[in-house]
Amino acid sequence: METKKEDTVLEKIFATINRFESISLEGMDAVSLMKRTDTKYTINIHSLDQILNDLKEDYRVLEIKDRRIMNYSSVYFDTSKFKFYFDHHNGRVHRTKIRQRKYVDSDLTFLEIKQKNGKGETNKSRIRIPDFDLDLSQELKDFIFKTTSKKFDLQPSLWNSFKRITLANVKDNERATIDLNLSYSIKDQEKKYHNLVVIEVKQRKFDRKSTVVKVLKKYRYNPYSISKYCIGMVNLYKELKYNLFKQKLIKIDKISA
Repeated sequence: METKKEDTVLEKIFATINRFESISLEGMDAVSLMKRTDTKYTINIHSLDQILNDLKEDYRVLEIKDRRIMNYSSVYFDTSKFKFYFDHHNGRVHRTKIRQRKYVDSDLTFLEIKQKNGKGETNKSRIRIPDFDLDLSQELKDFIFKTTSKKFDLQPSLWNSFKRITLANVKDNERATIDLNLSYSIKDQEKKYHNLVVIEVKQRKFDRKSTVVKVLKKYRYNPYSISKYCIGMVNLYKELKYNLFKQKLIKIDKISA
């Protein structure tokens, strides 16, 4: 019964995004925003359709091979003592995330490095790879060192998959990603969020006059900073300290119920 409900909700969302004008992967280059401000929102999937309806006049939806809901798969890397996780948990403003991400529908895989610079901005660097490389070739180790100026002893720490809708407002140089069906795993541990949706607004700097920001505010959704990586880590590594994430987990569980 639950699966049928989920299918119905996804069908409504799919019907709505099919009423958007489309944008190609090449067209997205105009709003690549490798240096940007990211603002996250968390909502329940049952609210998504009405929000999308309010956005369709101002945004185009990314379409690849006739698909508008894309599949993503990622593996995150961290040190044996989970430095990247604890840097975020402990509130360090300069912090790093390293992952390999497969853009399944476009058959592209990258090693990606996201660095927070202490000013609320995110710098993203990446290199294309043939497929997931869990052992990290010397080329990838060199790329990590060149980008971060640090040597890390890295290992896979978390697998993550989700479906994504990508919206673009070329006029305002803005993107919004909408992630749903989040799933995490490592070894024999797994956690799924069926009803949670994470919306991330990507701009050069945060603009409250943005249509997507105004629409979310209309439905009483305010920015809510979370890390998909950290939430997955807390769920699958029960021994990890997570004091500063406890209230976030409570809120996310409530939203996704």
